[in-house]
Amino acid sequence: MRTFFLEPGRWRIPFILDGPEARHIARVLRLKNGDSIRLLDGQGKTGEFALTAVAEKGIKLEPVNIVEHPRRQRRNFLAAAYTRVARRSFMLEKAVELEAGGIWFWQAERSQAKVPDKPVARWREQLIAGAKQSLNPWLPELRTLPGGAEDLFSASSSFKNRFLLWEEADPACMLLPEDLTGAGEQEDILFVMGPEGGLSPAEAEFFVERGFRPVSLGRRILRWETAAVLCLGLAWWTGECSRAGQRPV
Repeated sequence: MRTFFLEPGRWRIPFILDGPEARHIARVLRLKNGDSIRLLDGQGKTGEFALTAVAEKGIKLEPVNIVEHPRRQRRNFLAAAYTRVARRSFMLEKAVELEAGGIWFWQAERSQAKVPDKPVARWREQLIAGAKQSLNPWLPELRTLPGGAEDLFSASSSFKNRFLLWEEADPACMLLPEDLTGAGEQEDILFVMGPEGGLSPAEAEFFVERGFRPVSLGRRILRWETAAVLCLGLAWWTGECSRAGQRPV
């Protein structure tokens, strides 16, 4: 069943899907009245809908079944220093697949560009594409933190579990599954990582002095997007094991 996105505020009778999604249904897929599609809103709702009127300017839909999915009790957030476009696009898509609770871009001393004051539209579009592909009903929270380490520290004040992914951390301090399963079921986790050039000594010292736990991802030098996907994947995997009643090994 094909999956499309409908903004949360538009989940009401009459259900109408327009814009590029409608044109794709009518012009490319050539779906007809009576055909079924799946919708998601990025805020926990998914539904099966029957097409009742098909036109490029708008598709009229009749709900068949709507499901509201609860948000995970524990969410995994990634605060990634701002970096190049190609790296961001890949990471955003994978973050949705791995059910990240939030993606924050912060301004590091060695960032390759200036982080925008607010998230840009194409980032959300990439998240939506990932949600449609993976059938994840929840989009991650997008946030920018242009104020550097101080801004990130302030934004993270409510987190009890804050891991600093630092290339100079003691190799013995590996990020392990038990570090993540040991967190409370309702205690969100925050992973902080620097840009491709790494954290500056001052930034690393700043975070460590304020209680962020420095951890290593191994002896290899990982690309920015690899480190991001690795920590989110590890957190997702331990969560899946927990929900299945199995212990990660």
